Amino acid sequence: MINVSNMNINDYGFLRVAAASPKLRVADCDYNTAEMKRVIERARSEEVQLLCFPELCITAYTCGDLFFQKALLQKALESLESLSRFLQDGPSPVTVAGLPLRIGDSLCNVAAILSGEGILGFVPKTCIPNSNEYYEKRWFVSGESLAGFATGAGTGTGLTVNVGNRRIPVFPGGAIFRTPFAGFGVEICEDLWTPVPPSSRLAVQGAELIFNLSASNELVGKNRYRKSLVLQQSGRCHAAYVYASAGWGESTTDTVFSGACFIAENGVMLAESERFSPESELIIADVDVEALRHDRLKNTNYMPAALHGAAVTVDCRMDVISPAGMYRRFNPHPFIPTEEECDESLREVFDIQTHGLAKRLLHTGIEKVTVGVSGGLDSTLALLVCVGTFDLLGLPRRNIHGITMPGFGTTGRTHDNAVSLMKSLGVTVDEISILDAVTRHFSDIGHDPDTHDVTYENCQARERTQILMDYANRIGGLTVGTGNMSELALGWTTYNGDHMSMYGVNAGVPKTLVASLVRWIAGAGTVDGEASREILYDILDTPFSPELLPADGEGNIAQKTEHFVGPYELHDFFLHRMIRYGDAPSRIRFMAGQAFGERYSSREVEKWLKLFCRRFFAQQFKRSCMPDGPKVGTVSLSPRGDWRMPSDAAADAWLAEPEGVESLKR
Repeated sequence: MINVSNMNINDYGFLRVAAASPKLRVADCDYNTAEMKRVIERARSEEVQLLCFPELCITAYTCGDLFFQKALLQKALESLESLSRFLQDGPSPVTVAGLPLRIGDSLCNVAAILSGEGILGFVPKTCIPNSNEYYEKRWFVSGESLAGFATGAGTGTGLTVNVGNRRIPVFPGGAIFRTPFAGFGVEICEDLWTPVPPSSRLAVQGAELIFNLSASNELVGKNRYRKSLVLQQSGRCHAAYVYASAGWGESTTDTVFSGACFIAENGVMLAESERFSPESELIIADVDVEALRHDRLKNTNYMPAALHGAAVTVDCRMDVISPAGMYRRFNPHPFIPTEEECDESLREVFDIQTHGLAKRLLHTGIEKVTVGVSGGLDSTLALLVCVGTFDLLGLPRRNIHGITMPGFGTTGRTHDNAVSLMKSLGVTVDEISILDAVTRHFSDIGHDPDTHDVTYENCQARERTQILMDYANRIGGLTVGTGNMSELALGWTTYNGDHMSMYGVNAGVPKTLVASLVRWIAGAGTVDGEASREILYDILDTPFSPELLPADGEGNIAQKTEHFVGPYELHDFFLHRMIRYGDAPSRIRFMAGQAFGERYSSREVEKWLKLFCRRFFAQQFKRSCMPDGPKVGTVSLSPRGDWRMPSDAAADAWLAEPEGVESLKR
């Protein structure tokens, strides 16, 4: 749980949901209801807003022919009323619970939706399994078979069931239950396992959350497949998927139930229960509804509901929460793969880079390249990509012309690393100093070389680019760019200097990922293991710098990029949230405060976020004409890929958002 200092997380687009698998006794509704109330009390204490119980949890799923007994059906309804009264006694989560329900002359397996307002309605199970260990058609009918059912009937069917002294509506085709913060839909167990789950239709009709009440027994390997279904459906629907399955106490006459519960969001697992627990299980997560809406907004396959039938909608009151902490972790480094995925993901990025460059070389018939090698991380990665590409194409590494171009700020450390790395990789090593050429250029344009301004810096960057391109023309080669995506986002690149190349292999790779890739290559011995690990590790330890200003008195780097533009890990976090999810600065500040904990104060986050927004808008003109380069992840700034933005757009709306977020105070 992450501290949020009593903030209203609903204002930031989050909603607290839970899945529960209470211990129970078969056909003992009083026992089961009492245990459900205990779970609800726990959920109340954690300020859960939406809670899902398993299929037929009031009676238990394994009652068999007892489902035909009037005593059990009547007791289930009485228990439901008891639960409803309990939920009306103070702030409570909107709760979804399963029970058998007689509707006319049919018996249905239904989900009851309850809130502080009472019982809102019933959703019958659509797909009734009747094979292998399942015999549900012996007892239950599908909701589709109910009289008056018509797919997509916007006003419902008019079906109701008497519970106590109230007529409660039945929604055979499902319904969208609309809370002040999100809409949710319900499906039951087997519905998920069918070719076209009801949740798919509910999602395009507006349900951002799907609740699945399940009673899925255990078989060897089944949990892995069940989990994959939940993940896939949440991703396919751009939804949060809350899955609660029957567990301890169900009959083991022929099958065993483990109480598997999952909460997934857009293909990512947020929470998972302990299976085979003898105690009641409750898992909680804060789902990002705002992010789900953003993805649906961009996905043009979420067509108007009229094309899929209008949804029945039910208003559902919900309490706002102000929790002391969040049931969600915010990844401070969203571009860096997890430890479990690291090797595969970094290999994929490197393969995309090398195959992208390989295609360009094959298409042009060019067999030589030039690449500027400074001894910094970006040029190191670009050089390694060139080596991997030439090995892939069976071209000699000597056709790679690595050129180091010492300038006024070049230090001995970076120069030596650049030369040593090129030699260790077996590429052609060239050294061309830019000092005389730039000094002459200063004279030509009337610039005082003692004035270390933007002209002083950019003249060096443009001279280096001129050398690389003219050298490439001389050898019949192609100039490979070294700049990364984080620099493109900030515009931390000299226009028509290091901004320009004939193919930018790092254009889709943010700075934090550049470091991870080089570290992975050093550790994994990629590129035949010929690159000296010691050199790569020393490059990784070198401060980020364009080395355009003179070194300090001891010959060390004086111009450190992060002193001027701020920490790249923050900027990469800002970039990911803004481009991938379309987040406003207020939400980005909120999440940055949770992601980075005590590492940055609220003032620092505010400062660097404002700088990011200003530079991102002001520097778009550089991205509007950036060279070709491969997209490697979900975020790209290429005008031919993901990002199309006018160069003269105003940043006022992004800079004018209310400053200061309480949760960031330290």
